[in-house]
Amino acid sequence: MSEKRQAVGYVRVSTAMQANEGVSLEAQQSRLEAWCTLHDCELLGLHVDAGFSGKKAANRPGLQNALDEACKAGASLVVYSLSRLARSTRDTLDIAERLDRSGADLVSLSEQLDTCSAAGKMMFRMLAVLAEFERDVISERTKTAMAELKAQGRRVGTIPFGWNESEAGDLIENESEQVCRGLISEMRRDGVSLRGIAKNLEARGIKTKTGKSRWQAMTVRSILQRSEV
Repeated sequence: MSEKRQAVGYVRVSTAMQANEGVSLEAQQSRLEAWCTLHDCELLGLHVDAGFSGKKAANRPGLQNALDEACKAGASLVVYSLSRLARSTRDTLDIAERLDRSGADLVSLSEQLDTCSAAGKMMFRMLAVLAEFERDVISERTKTAMAELKAQGRRVGTIPFGWNESEAGDLIENESEQVCRGLISEMRRDGVSLRGIAKNLEARGIKTKTGKSRWQAMTVRSILQRSEV
């Protein structure tokens, strides 16, 4: 009797991806569990990266924990799709090679990919290259469109905190938001954490650019990093 196959699940979503694609953490987890049930596979653990970009695999603790567990057990690392796993061909191939060296393999449900077979390994490498090519094409088109808008003298991007847009399309200072920017900079110089600054702004009843009363640390960081418009 053959030994029961084991698996380690990994799910990831950023706030933007969850809103735009609808592949929530719960939806991904449900697909992973259904796959394990269908293939009579023991799910050893499920690791999550919530709100993490897929740009760099090394910066995601959930992924690193999932890889460690899968490699240690020689299990299958199961993901909803390759886009949840990594955003670059190099990262994706590095992950697959690390799993292979440990006697583990990779399963991607959306692409119906399973690297336990030679055909699966070949298909995996082809899909990884094609996925990065598609992202490069989209990026190239976006840059071209933005360059065209700039050439036409039109504003590109959202209106930054501290400014409003005039009828002519120019940016003009928003007095109250400029005061808030100064307050944020002052608190940061005094050693207040980004989260602490966010809580302070909420306590003062100050609204974000979109009119929300809830501030995020990443919003505060963005304002601090923008030294000029």
